[in-house]
Amino acid sequence: MTNKERYSEWVAKQEYVPISMMPWWLDAACAGKTWDVLFAEDEKKRIVGALPYLLRKRALWKYILMPPLSQTGGIWVAPEVTGDRWKTAEVCRQIKEKLDKMGLAYYYQQYMPGSLCVDAMRGLGFKTKERTTYRVDDLSDMDALVASFSKNKRRQLQKAAELKVTRSMEIEAFCMFQAECMQARGRKCSYSREFLHVLERKARRLKQCEIIAVCDSDGRPYAAAFVVWDRRFLYYLVPVYDIRYKDSGASALLVLEAMKLAREKQVQFDFEGSMDRGIAQHYQQFGSKPVTYYAVEKYYKPFFRLALWVQKLREWKFR
Repeated sequence: MTNKERYSEWVAKQEYVPISMMPWWLDAACAGKTWDVLFAEDEKKRIVGALPYLLRKRALWKYILMPPLSQTGGIWVAPEVTGDRWKTAEVCRQIKEKLDKMGLAYYYQQYMPGSLCVDAMRGLGFKTKERTTYRVDDLSDMDALVASFSKNKRRQLQKAAELKVTRSMEIEAFCMFQAECMQARGRKCSYSREFLHVLERKARRLKQCEIIAVCDSDGRPYAAAFVVWDRRFLYYLVPVYDIRYKDSGASALLVLEAMKLAREKQVQFDFEGSMDRGIAQHYQQFGSKPVTYYAVEKYYKPFFRLALWVQKLREWKFR
């Protein structure tokens, strides 16, 4: 049995594993690249922790980074370990020993908010960096939620009153719209259209994604978002806005509709984080609360820090 097969069997028995750590997600997000799993075991050789990872290679360097569009990864522990600092530390110690033997130049993963593994890895010599996502936990009363929006966002919703919302946009149409919007802003997408097609196809098969679009009366999209969800959260994964219609209120209506979908799925809403101050301020105007999570990293080869800077690999962390 391969590590991936063993990991798939283990995940299937867990009450919850984040969507970005599910085997099918990793298959899609790491398509064409190498992903594998490290395990921690108890005295009976039962899995008590796992670290799925994307292994990248460049020249003589081997390094671990986050897959594209994946918020969290790192070490996930079994229920009997959760909340126990000593057991968590033992899991991390085993994983750390296996990482040390891989001949890596660099390790970087983002851990789930509240993970005790962060402190344990810090104690094992890894560096940690604070990151922030924005969440809305209570979606039970949408009127109260809208009332908590900033005046600016409520004003935008009024402007968007004549716009239409649809969940029927196809993935290719979404990709074309995304490309047009990014071109208008002078930007390029950090992942391929084919990648998003594969991710959407796998998520759609499991009924864990939707494309929401806000359009005018002629069906012209002003804003759209590709969202995914698991058992606990709906992630506002890929929002796209046409800058020509920035005053239409479409962006605010898009967020509201995504929140309504999260309410339908009976999960919390996650804006998928942002370290950009402008985007963070935008998210905070929707009644969201900041939630801290941590990136865990280690330079095994000191010169790789320079290589990252020269080749701009720091941008690759979040692809």
